[in-house]
Amino acid sequence: MHGTDNRTTGLLIRPAHPDDYDAVAALTVDVYVGDGYVTSGDGYVRELADVAHRAAESEVLVAEHEGRVVGSLTVARPGTPYAEIARPGELEFRMLAVSKQARGLGVGTALVRAVVDEARSGECEAVVLTTMFSMVDAHRIYERLGFVPVPERDWATHDGLQLFVMRLALR
Repeated sequence: MHGTDNRTTGLLIRPAHPDDYDAVAALTVDVYVGDGYVTSGDGYVRELADVAHRAAESEVLVAEHEGRVVGSLTVARPGTPYAEIARPGELEFRMLAVSKQARGLGVGTALVRAVVDEARSGECEAVVLTTMFSMVDAHRIYERLGFVPVPERDWATHDGLQLFVMRLALR
């Protein structure tokens, strides 16, 4: 994935570099804990904060605005450690986070579009994601881009949190 520069919004979508990892970790944990998706004591917080490990096992994208990292997500291919639901021919993304200060700038949409573009150029048949019922702002992005629920693929975490799957068919 190469950087995608959107001059109209001033956003640059690019792969994360090691010097971004601390900012991505802080941003992701702040969003997930601050917006109430997880508690600070949840074991998932360690996974959200370990950007170096994520970047070694998957692709971490960032959205940069005015020189600051304001958003991020993780792209996982089927069969890799960060792929929870991707099947052959699907590209999965996880851990979408947009800073509170950058909301309304189209950061989340730009990040998801970068994944869709990557999937299309890689000749994937679909993009998939797992989301929480409470992530309503993200759902608006996904629905606007054409993602649809796939209830037969919904699942629950080891502690019983119900999650649902959405999919964007590309063919």
